Amino acid sequence: MSLPRYEAYKDSGVEWIGEIPEGWEVKRLKYVAKICTEKAEEGAEKVALENIESKTGRYIASETAFDGEGVRFNQGNILYGKLRPYLAKVWVADFDGTAVGDFFVIKAAHNLTSSYLKYRLLSAEFTDLANGSTFGSKMPRVDKAFLTDLPFSVPTLPEQTAIASFLDRKTAEIDQLIANKEKLIALYEEEKTAIINRAVTRGGLDSQVVLKPSGVDWLGDIPEHWEVKRLKYVVETIAGGGTPATGNPAFWHGSIPWVSPKDMKVDEITETEDYVTESAVTNSSTTLVEANRILLVVRSGILKHSLPVAINKVSVCLNQDMKAIKPINDIDLKFFFWKLKGLSKDILTTCNKMGATVDSIEMSDLLDFLFTFPPHPEQTAIVTHIETECARLDTIIARVCSQSRHPYNG
Repeated sequence: MSLPRYEAYKDSGVEWIGEIPEGWEVKRLKYVAKICTEKAEEGAEKVALENIESKTGRYIASETAFDGEGVRFNQGNILYGKLRPYLAKVWVADFDGTAVGDFFVIKAAHNLTSSYLKYRLLSAEFTDLANGSTFGSKMPRVDKAFLTDLPFSVPTLPEQTAIASFLDRKTAEIDQLIANKEKLIALYEEEKTAIINRAVTRGGLDSQVVLKPSGVDWLGDIPEHWEVKRLKYVVETIAGGGTPATGNPAFWHGSIPWVSPKDMKVDEITETEDYVTESAVTNSSTTLVEANRILLVVRSGILKHSLPVAINKVSVCLNQDMKAIKPINDIDLKFFFWKLKGLSKDILTTCNKMGATVDSIEMSDLLDFLFTFPPHPEQTAIVTHIETECARLDTIIARVCSQSRHPYNG
């Protein structure tokens, strides 16, 4: 985006700022804003970091009940997330409330508008400086003294208003474009799901195949040469897992990936957020699972709406909310993977046990669940078809995503 230049510029005196328009000033944050620390009153609406969208300055409503005391903020104050500042969580409050957790509550002075300050705090330069100053390796936070001592360029009040209005308008246009692209991506994802379901549950790859009744109401007709089998007859082994004692440093930060539901966001597992040691395998409830197993989440809140499935490409350990399934040799591993993904809704409907806190898969019901299987060569052909079509659609989705990034850098 190219904008007209000012008639005259001057050296700001700050290397990372560079030249600024002649009429602008350079001020440290502490001279144009203050950090509020007043404790909030009981009953005020609470806002936590999860309520602020990263890098956009948008508020996200949440049903989570946040505990603890917080800092009072008023409409027009800025909430700045001091934990992991690279996330750029900045919001101009449009109601009074309580900031709980890792926030600085900032009140702009009379010569600074909150809307302009928001965009300045969201800028890539400001974020990089704040992030480079953090302390703490696991929970990095920006220091208050460092933040308030940072200089930035300050235009006149009319220019601040004009700049913020311009950015509001442009970001709204971009947000709408992104929303349209997200709808398009959702359609492509639906097409992928339809391809998988059609290939693994109904007619495979032959649209002219002769069908026969499956004998199961919800399955309906299936290809004449396919077989119906319960899961327990096509599984060789099922392995579980556990969590090594978190207070024992000898069990953690090793080289063995430890899979929990939070890692199950990809089709193939090669790395995880947490790693355990050989000692954890030997001396705790977790066990080593060889590569090329079907990993399945069997206990998690995510089971309310989806069934995460993956293949581990390396040896891993599991936590107690996971299972690893090894199918018999007659079953192609990837076909079984796609089969589980294609039937995930049916599995959840049949096998999901709703608990007080999280849902779980009833393993006895899952082992009795009915699957349809073609001969092994056809399983392999179906896998090739699914992966070819999904790769084609993923390429299209990636192209759409590359055109949908929020370009604001401050």
